[in-house]
Amino acid sequence: MSVSAPERPQARPNRAADDGVIIGKDPIRRPDTRSPKVMTRRAWWLVALNFLIPGSAQSLTGNRRLGRIGLTATLTMWVLILLTVVAAIVWPSLLTTLGTNVVFLLVLQLVLVAYAVLWVVLTIDTLRLVRLVKTRPGARPLIAVAAIAGLVIGGGGVAYAAQQLIAPAREAIASIFTNHEPPVPPSNGYYNILLLGADSGLGRDSMRFDSISVVSVNAETGATHITGIPRDLAHVPFSDGPMHDLYPEGLQGHKSNTCGWGPGINQIMNAVEICRDDRGTGLYPKAAEEASTPAIEATKDAAEGILGIDIPYYVFVDMKGFADIVDALGGVDITVQERLPEGGGPTYEGQPAEDWAIGWIEPGPQHMDGDTAQWYARSRYTTSDWDRMRRQRELQQAILAQANPANVLTRFQDVAKAGEDLVQTDIPVGLLPFLVDLAVKAKQQPVETIELTPKGAGIDTDRPTAAEYAHVREVIQQALYPPSPSPTTAP
Repeated sequence: MSVSAPERPQARPNRAADDGVIIGKDPIRRPDTRSPKVMTRRAWWLVALNFLIPGSAQSLTGNRRLGRIGLTATLTMWVLILLTVVAAIVWPSLLTTLGTNVVFLLVLQLVLVAYAVLWVVLTIDTLRLVRLVKTRPGARPLIAVAAIAGLVIGGGGVAYAAQQLIAPAREAIASIFTNHEPPVPPSNGYYNILLLGADSGLGRDSMRFDSISVVSVNAETGATHITGIPRDLAHVPFSDGPMHDLYPEGLQGHKSNTCGWGPGINQIMNAVEICRDDRGTGLYPKAAEEASTPAIEATKDAAEGILGIDIPYYVFVDMKGFADIVDALGGVDITVQERLPEGGGPTYEGQPAEDWAIGWIEPGPQHMDGDTAQWYARSRYTTSDWDRMRRQRELQQAILAQANPANVLTRFQDVAKAGEDLVQTDIPVGLLPFLVDLAVKAKQQPVETIELTPKGAGIDTDRPTAAEYAHVREVIQQALYPPSPSPTTAP
């Protein structure tokens, strides 16, 4: 009886080198380096993985420790993005709180920069793992370009967010909002903010307030009212404070050959700072430490006395910075009602505008750059202060319309830089998240305006009486707190 030997398993046929496919573990980690086809497919997979999931290429075929670092960082970024989306839906105030915190922004900037650097390292290592010399010659430049393009899009996008969005935001917030005192609560449901425009630049050597208004924002709904105060409004009353003690009957002019002032509200700078030896520090000793100046504090007291409301904060706008912010936003759209000259005004009484104007703003729809918008806001020699106040209010609303999220985001660095030059304020940084939330609500509603002019509020701006100021306060109360409609009785 013969015993046959057991059958020997048949050896699997060897595949030709070009039959390799990139499936499973071995073709990625231990490929057939003799096959350009296998190595080319493997290269494309590694480049794609490095772009989509940085760190995954190293985990599959390279330094697994580096891969774990890359994957951990990538998964952390994805989790942060997911949490941001969730917070934007269910807790948007958290995002504004974090987004206006300079410490958080600094940490976020450093984290993003570190991730961008890590992405560069992973991309270089991925190109090493690809082994370009083993791939098909025609595919080598395409693989290298794809890897670099992925780095530019992914890592470059992260670096852009860190350096061009977060860094300017952090620097602007730190530069503008220097008041770290606790914010005051709203006054009777409103935050009232004094908005001042500087009368400086373009040949002017003083810093009188050329534009004066009060922005009242409902702390619950975001409804916004802007009250324009004529710069020449005379004998303004002051709320309780040092200026009320000096001028209980309202601001009085002072004639002097060396340093005097008139009775208009924009003369407060001279009365409080320019013409006083102590520059107003005796009147308002805490102004500097509260990120303000004596003249601004005195103007606050005047606005409170005129309107009968509490005004805890101010925003000071330099007209040169105003032009920069318009340019940063890409210009504003205004419909001009009449032809206006550009220039510093006549050199003698009665000089025709054609002789001194350096340019003209023509009637009709205009897309204005910063320089044109600035002249539009300042021009008054051929019109009136009342008309200029109307134009300034138009520009304020046009800027608000341009400051939509998409436009601000695409021009963020320019907007942030212009903001640093544009704005000085004593608004506490702790109040900023709340005001950002209110601003979002405010953009969904029309802005109501009141001009304290003979036509707008029934006041003689040159010789106002106490009764007229009392009427102004009544107008403001009715605007901010309109009476509720009486319920109608069904017949």
